[in-house]
Amino acid sequence: MSYFFTKVVDISFDQAIEKITEELKKEGFGILTEIDVKATLKKKIDVDFRPYKILGACNPQYAYKALQAEDKIGIMLPCNVVVQENVEGKTEVSVINPMDALSAVNNPNLEEFAIDVTNKVKSALDRL
Repeated sequence: MSYFFTKVVDISFDQAIEKITEELKKEGFGILTEIDVKATLKKKIDVDFRPYKILGACNPQYAYKALQAEDKIGIMLPCNVVVQENVEGKTEVSVINPMDALSAVNNPNLEEFAIDVTNKVKSALDRL
C-alpha cells in the first residue's frame, strides 16, 4: 500500500488546483489551508522551485468522528493534497492515502472511517 495516490493531468497547474478543489467539495471536503511551497522557499531561503502547493482538505463530519474515536488524530489531519509541476513539466496531483496514514494509529474504531475517507479522496482524484 502506498501512502499516496497520484495522477498526471493534462491541464494547467492553476486549473488542477481549481478542479481538485471542486471534486473534493463534491465529496464533502473543503480546503482549510493552502501552502505555496514555491513562494515560501523563495521568501525564506531565496531559492527557485517549481510550482508546488499543498492543500489541506477536511471533511468536517469525518474529522468529528475521528476526533471522537482518537483525541490525538488531529496530528494526522487534514488530508493533504499536493499539486505540482513535476520534473517533466506536467501537472501532477497527489492525495494522501488515509488507510495507510491511519494504520499507524492502530485504533480499530478508525478503520471504517479510513475506508470511507480513502474512497472519497480517491474518487475525487479519479475524476480529474
